[in-house]
Amino acid sequence: MSGHDSKYFSTTKKGEIPELKEELNSQYKDKRKDAVKKVIAAMTVGKDVSSLFTDVVNCMQTENLELKKLVYLYLINYAKSQPDLAILAVNTFVKDSQDPNPLIRALAVRTMGCIRVDKITEYLCDPLQRCLKDDDPYVRKTAAICVAKLFDINAELVEDRGFLESLKDLISDNNPMVVANAVAALAEIQENSSRPIFEITSHTLSKLLTALNECTEWGQVFILDALSRYKAEDAREAENIMERVTPRLQHANCAVVLSAVKMILQQMELITSTDVVRNLCKKMAPPLVTLLSAEPEIQYVALRNINLIVQKRPTILAHEIKVFFCKYNDPIYVKMEKLEIMIKLASDRNIDQVLLEFKEYATEVDVDFVRKAVRAIGRCAIKLERAAERCISVLLELIKIKVNYVVQEAIIVIKDIFRRYPNTYESIIATLCESLDTLDEPEAKASMIWIIGEYAERIDNADELLESFLENFPEEPAQVQLQLLTATVKLFLKKPTEGPQQMIQAVLNNATVETDNPDLRDRAYIYWRLLSTDPEAAKDVVLAEKPVIGDDSNLLDSSLLDELLANIATLSSVYHKPPEAFVTRVKTAQRTDEEDYPEGSDAGYSESPSQVGGASPPTTSDAPYSVQKKPAPGSASPPPPASVPDLLGDLIGLDNSATGPVDQPAGPPLPILLPASAGQGLQISAQLTRLDGQVFYSLLFENNTQITLDGFMIQFNKNTFGLAAAGPLQVQPLQPGAVVNTLLPMVVFQNMSQGPPSSLLQVAVKNNQQPVWYFNDKIPMHVFFTDDGRMERANFLETWRSLPDSNEVSKDFPAIVLTNVEAVLERLTATNMFFIAKRKHANQDVFYFSTKIPRGIPFLIELTTGIGSPGLKCAIKTPNIDMAPLFFEALETLLKE
Repeated sequence: MSGHDSKYFSTTKKGEIPELKEELNSQYKDKRKDAVKKVIAAMTVGKDVSSLFTDVVNCMQTENLELKKLVYLYLINYAKSQPDLAILAVNTFVKDSQDPNPLIRALAVRTMGCIRVDKITEYLCDPLQRCLKDDDPYVRKTAAICVAKLFDINAELVEDRGFLESLKDLISDNNPMVVANAVAALAEIQENSSRPIFEITSHTLSKLLTALNECTEWGQVFILDALSRYKAEDAREAENIMERVTPRLQHANCAVVLSAVKMILQQMELITSTDVVRNLCKKMAPPLVTLLSAEPEIQYVALRNINLIVQKRPTILAHEIKVFFCKYNDPIYVKMEKLEIMIKLASDRNIDQVLLEFKEYATEVDVDFVRKAVRAIGRCAIKLERAAERCISVLLELIKIKVNYVVQEAIIVIKDIFRRYPNTYESIIATLCESLDTLDEPEAKASMIWIIGEYAERIDNADELLESFLENFPEEPAQVQLQLLTATVKLFLKKPTEGPQQMIQAVLNNATVETDNPDLRDRAYIYWRLLSTDPEAAKDVVLAEKPVIGDDSNLLDSSLLDELLANIATLSSVYHKPPEAFVTRVKTAQRTDEEDYPEGSDAGYSESPSQVGGASPPTTSDAPYSVQKKPAPGSASPPPPASVPDLLGDLIGLDNSATGPVDQPAGPPLPILLPASAGQGLQISAQLTRLDGQVFYSLLFENNTQITLDGFMIQFNKNTFGLAAAGPLQVQPLQPGAVVNTLLPMVVFQNMSQGPPSSLLQVAVKNNQQPVWYFNDKIPMHVFFTDDGRMERANFLETWRSLPDSNEVSKDFPAIVLTNVEAVLERLTATNMFFIAKRKHANQDVFYFSTKIPRGIPFLIELTTGIGSPGLKCAIKTPNIDMAPLFFEALETLLKE
């Protein structure tokens, strides 16, 4: 639309739809064009104009390119809700795909790819086949992207019609933009497929490197990302590739620069020559520095990526630390990232400069930034032994300023420095004790108490200092109470005089009788028993030599760091999380092979003839769907499958990501956790489930109120498995009488509770119209059984024998009767509890299974039962025997289904 088309968005009159219908059927072209613009304007602001579908489609037969684009835009938006009427447009699409004008040919095939309706898909194949071999490169590059869109809709059709081969042929095209789009399409198809589709060979490699110099900046990004996954045969080939890619480092587009850096870092792994590595590091430094002169948002993305790069190759920016000094007008998020990188780049050579900067930052007005700066000084002291004394001098100067939050942060980091360098800098304790009265933050109090307890023999009035804290013991936070308890015990063991003796009695009494904190109470009882039975043993435990703490500036595990570096210039490198932690992908390839059960072992196992057919995994999405309780007649046709997220996006700027229905797995209805009577008309049913290797929380919301409910949010309390939501709850506004089902992706080990394992999951759900609703759910342990839990026979036997008898536990289930063994085995296999073998023992059948839970913890299972007779005994061996009760609970649920 042109700049004068804002009039089409003006307020509408009473009979708008009939008027538009009349104008769309006008004999005058201009009037029809204006009418379509009004329809698009109404659609853009959220009005339902689907009733005009037939009239708009009739306007497709036109030579006017602008009008054709507008009609196609309308079609993309409404074809899914009117699939039968969308067929009317097919003939025009097919005709347009053979139009003499290449723009119209490309537009037709592009739009057909964006209309995600199965009935239209079959008509798309022939035009797409022609367009992939079109004489015009613009049409070919559009058709390449269309193949990726078609693969999302129907993967089998793409393979059967040979589109993948045509796409691979386009990599040898003489037009660089066609090559780039072919690479982009193949990369997206590969992301959504479980088998290898796009593999770069030496022949393909030369084609891609040639196209790299001539295609657009986003084409270069696609090609560089593909090249970063290529494994060079040797160092010489890697050097040649990097030589061809190095000029991309000078590109004006930040995405191209970061993609080039990623590709070079991947290939550098093969280089053994230190001179070559040094030269490459020198070449990468200037472009990375240049990124920091962009706007703050790009700076932040660059800094998050640089944070990863300097952990792997600190020499790249070792001489450029000054560019990370904070400017007065930097946003706080940029300053925080710069601080992190400065700590990582700090060395004996530049520490004086860095400390001057940190000292300056510690006098800023932003409290969070000041705290981070003070903590950074401490981290530098822990990292650089030679500079520790200078760091402590700076901290003492900051303490003398007497700014409360600076003093408290300084005490916290000095405690860590004492842990790092024991018996070295204790002379400053007197200075720290002067600030005792100003401490009001739990972590600072706990740190000071730790210092007093640890060095009680060197502090003359240690008992008086601790006593000043003990006055408010019941009101102190748990962190401070625990430190006070330990420090008082240390004082008593080091100075067993009358004063400390009275203090220890008071503290132990407070910590056991007058507290409801189980951690504090348990620790107090342990100390009490140690002190009353064997004071020497108490000394060995409480005053034991502590391990020296290390430098925590490189926090990431090396394997995680390598994975994140392979994802530079993506969200993964900004979040510092692997993609699977926040993106749920749906693999389109299906398992069809049948798997035999493993043969019996030498130890009397016998081969089982049963076979379990591999089931196709259900398609999942976290997009909710909404249905009325009483569907209209004739609406029983199955919903179209949920769409895979379109990673390339719509290249003509249209939004084809309309929310589709969730393909909810078949099974019993979800248990009701919040009945409508308790939720003021809102009923919530929910259950944890596992789909495609990912844990989801399946929720069903039912609105029995008279108002629309929206703004749904969810929160999980700390729990044994650390379950937490991987993202926000996606629930569209819930009309009165409507039901919404959604799958919420979950992450584990993020929100862990202390204490013995429990299957309790406490959930809180809120919306904009009602109070917060709390309800309890049970965590079925089998949703955590991972896909890699299958063991070979020999491995199973070896693992069973290697685990001590103390790691074996058994339980009887007298009420369980197994009649259909094959059905039970199939059900257990579907939950990743893998059958190993079967044997006979005293007229009973003994079955062996293996499974794993996250963090690679195996469970080896032996089930003994008489087929058709009541009673079953389960014995398990596992390194984590605490989880046994939860396992038995899950197994009983599975066997009773």
